Amino acid sequence: MIYWNKPLPKLNIDHNEYKPFIRNEWFRKNYMYFAYGLMILLFVLATITRGFRAGNLWIKILLFPFVYVIHESLHVLTVFRKGDIYLNYWGGIYLWMTPDFELSKPRYWLFMTLPLLVLTGCTGIAGLFSTGTVKEYLCYIAWLNAFIAGSDIINSPLILIKPAGSHFYRGYYRCKNTERKE
Repeated sequence: MIYWNKPLPKLNIDHNEYKPFIRNEWFRKNYMYFAYGLMILLFVLATITRGFRAGNLWIKILLFPFVYVIHESLHVLTVFRKGDIYLNYWGGIYLWMTPDFELSKPRYWLFMTLPLLVLTGCTGIAGLFSTGTVKEYLCYIAWLNAFIAGSDIINSPLILIKPAGSHFYRGYYRCKNTERKE
């Protein structure tokens, strides 16, 4: 079930077993500043490289919600039917999607990275082999999604540096060799 703007159930985990996903307390408290900073940097890079120069302003305005919905749908697609998903605003303008179930390291990495790979990576590569207006719009979509995926870009390498066999649950992770206590 997908819950919109509903508080997550109370978190009840063993802190001896689970470690915070971001261990540095200062970085954890200031995480959104890094996400917003990356978004600003990506916007500036897209402007400098003329990635946002695609033709018609109205088409670009219509593409924004379309790209955003596809981006979030790709997140949901990776964890569909595994359990409950909570969608809430967090840190200002960010939509935060939280699965309320444990994810393995590969599944969690795919959950965080699939929209970036599909909408920025694949679309950007397709743009390299296109010409004219199609190339401009594909480039626009790739840069726009990179901008939307600011937090995902930070989380993806953080997931990869966690130990093999890690399992992730609501901002925490544990290694596979410890069993989850219900």
